[in-house]
Amino acid sequence: MSGDHQTLALLLFSAFIAATLAITTWVSRNRRGSAEEFYAGGRLFSPMENGFAIAGDYMSAASFLGISGLIALYGYDGMLYSVGFLVAWLVVLLLVAELVRNCGRFTLADVVASRMSERPVRIAAGTSSVAVSVLYLVAQMVGAGSLVALLLGGTSEAARSWTVIGVGALMVIYVSLGGMRATTWIQIVKAVLLMAGAIAMTVLVLTRFHGDFNQLLISAAERSGHGKDFLSPGLKYGGSWTARLDFISLGLALVLGTAGLPHILSRFYTVPTARAARRSVVWSIGLIGSFYLMTIVLGFGAAAVLGTDEVRQSNAAGNTAVPLLALDLGGGAGSTGGTVLFAVVAAVAFATILAVVAGITLASSASVAHDLYASLRWRHAKQHSEVAVARVAAAGIGVAAIALGLLARDLNVAFLVGLAFAVAASANLPVLLYSLFWRNFTTRGAVWSVYGGLIPAVVLVVLSPVVSGSPEALFPGMDFHVFPLQNPGLVSIPLGFLAGWIGTVTSTEPPDAAKHAETEVRALTGAGAV
Repeated sequence: MSGDHQTLALLLFSAFIAATLAITTWVSRNRRGSAEEFYAGGRLFSPMENGFAIAGDYMSAASFLGISGLIALYGYDGMLYSVGFLVAWLVVLLLVAELVRNCGRFTLADVVASRMSERPVRIAAGTSSVAVSVLYLVAQMVGAGSLVALLLGGTSEAARSWTVIGVGALMVIYVSLGGMRATTWIQIVKAVLLMAGAIAMTVLVLTRFHGDFNQLLISAAERSGHGKDFLSPGLKYGGSWTARLDFISLGLALVLGTAGLPHILSRFYTVPTARAARRSVVWSIGLIGSFYLMTIVLGFGAAAVLGTDEVRQSNAAGNTAVPLLALDLGGGAGSTGGTVLFAVVAAVAFATILAVVAGITLASSASVAHDLYASLRWRHAKQHSEVAVARVAAAGIGVAAIALGLLARDLNVAFLVGLAFAVAASANLPVLLYSLFWRNFTTRGAVWSVYGGLIPAVVLVVLSPVVSGSPEALFPGMDFHVFPLQNPGLVSIPLGFLAGWIGTVTSTEPPDAAKHAETEVRALTGAGAV
């Protein structure tokens, strides 16, 4: 990339970072320091504001960089991510949003602990929430490294490493100083920027093909090197029985995982009522649906304009397809238009990463402080000490995410998020649904449900081709994989539900009918909700 690209994009990066740090500083001067303020922003956000913030939280680097890259590389099969991420919101809207807002206070564990023995349930749910969050954070770190390496002229390992470290440091600052209120405003600003950038790019791609989407697809197929197979199922997930099972596994993980993501669930507590939570989801579905339709145009546009080979040469996982497409649409390398559009898109993608990592870090630090610390220390830990622990936890989680991000820097970011969704669907979703809808659910069932999904999901990932046994693995020189699938969802999600059922039916503890009735009334009516 030319010096103009670097200078302009770095100026835009700096402007966004300065603006978000200003928001964080302003919010930190006007906060009360309570747990409700730190975790939920005082529950003062409107449905529209929260809808934009949810969209900002959800439309991550995986969406903007990873999905478009996968479509550019694999055509039809890459679209599974777009469809899966969007359909998942129907599960959230119909089964989770309103009930979680009524039953909980700050975290997923609040919902389950309302009718169970608090300590074991909070420890289990808090552990799984941190595991999901760290996996999700790694994907954002990898996206940041790929983006800045491209900006600085190739695949400089030092640049990628320092970028990952810098993003980790910024996310700790956002969370520690500003809490949920600063994080929410950063996400709103980022959602507006991302939608504007995606709309502009989509219009330019369609204009290049005179508004003829059919011609766009034909050109993409021709330049992909795969011909008509590029527009048919099976290019990535049709080669063998394991690839087909991987397709089903990934689809399950994407559709069911959203409802178990800690940073998405925590957003429902930032509005004053359950009705506002439901309306937030409606706003977010509109924004997210529009965005994922545009990623399809951008992915096929990258294949048609650049060619699949050029996308793969820049980044084997396809993470840089959209910035390269922007460069070409603006007039090509060396042109003023190309320089400006590339810099704007790179800055928007970087803003996306910063906003998402702030939301995930806040949710995971809340789980550490509100669930793990409060359970292990004493039942009613003082609010100010709990918030202090959350700030320290944010730093610890940042360090863990940086270390794993440096290790996984050559994997596709959308693929990494698919793993996080699988763990969320395996560990968090079963216990959440059982707690809300099963009258006889017990404490043992809740604990077994979380660990029965979390442990198999993590173990299967470690023993899969993702970690060893393939050229694209984390450890390409080693081979200890025994599980053939890349995504564990097909096995681990049913195990989570099965473990919860077995734990409940073998439990000696009688189910508490009165607590279930109280939870049911609160979930459906909002009576007694915080």
